[in-house]
Amino acid sequence: MAILHLTDEQIRTWTREQKDRWWLENVYRGDMPQLTLRSAATGFILGGVLAATALYIAGKTGIGIGVGLTSVILAFAIYRGLASAGIATDFTILENNCTQSIATAAGYMTQPLISALAAYMLVTQKIVPAWDMIIWMIVIALLGVLLAFPLKRRFINEEQMPFPEGRAAGVVLDALYTGGAEAGMFKAKLLAIVGLGTAAYQAIISDGLMKLLQFKILRMHEWLGMKEPWVFHERLDSYYYAVSTYVPRILGTDIRQLGLRLTLDLAMFGDVGHFPHREVPDRAASEIAAFFTRIGWR
Repeated sequence: MAILHLTDEQIRTWTREQKDRWWLENVYRGDMPQLTLRSAATGFILGGVLAATALYIAGKTGIGIGVGLTSVILAFAIYRGLASAGIATDFTILENNCTQSIATAAGYMTQPLISALAAYMLVTQKIVPAWDMIIWMIVIALLGVLLAFPLKRRFINEEQMPFPEGRAAGVVLDALYTGGAEAGMFKAKLLAIVGLGTAAYQAIISDGLMKLLQFKILRMHEWLGMKEPWVFHERLDSYYYAVSTYVPRILGTDIRQLGLRLTLDLAMFGDVGHFPHREVPDRAASEIAAFFTRIGWR
């Protein structure tokens, strides 16, 4: 079932009250649970975990990521699994939407930590105290919410210009709850496999964890005579420089000083694949195309 929306002519000619009435009669589902205790709790938990991953990736790569789609898939898989086991009822589509809204808000809360605050500390060479950062972020969040109300009424209610990430989450939710359940479970399993693989990889490149495992737990320095723990080097060119004396240079400068290193950084591998059915990406592409056509980017 495609997401309902007004035609271009209706958007141009209808008043805001007419558009709100159309939404109330055709889209609103007042009898379906949405902001429930379990949807809020799930949103808080997923938001906290995913915000931590977003903070790590942003701090390491400088790229800010959204967590909305990931939270949609994880929440769907969690409650579909609990429903199959008879532990809980399945999430409704609106409960999942509330969960992803809360998780997305938590994910975006990390952005000042890797943008404005990080730039301020680099320029001033001073570490901002934790409580100062917390208070500052709460104030900024409150201002953002207050600004969102008039902006939402103007651009979403009146101009019908959907927020891109929200529209993408809506397309995925619609696909999951109207025929794409198998695709959602597949992607959730794929996320779990990739997460476990990444955790194992991060473990073998961590010198502290390897030292704890090999020296403190396995006592390998006693029965193997090891002086240093074995660690897989994330910078793969380290193995080359260990056996070769030739160092490539650019205008006489060591390329390592220029930051040119061959690094296997799994933080850069963000896309774990698409849904196995063509329906979801095709519908998502059509929704995105319609959005850009509506705002005049043809």
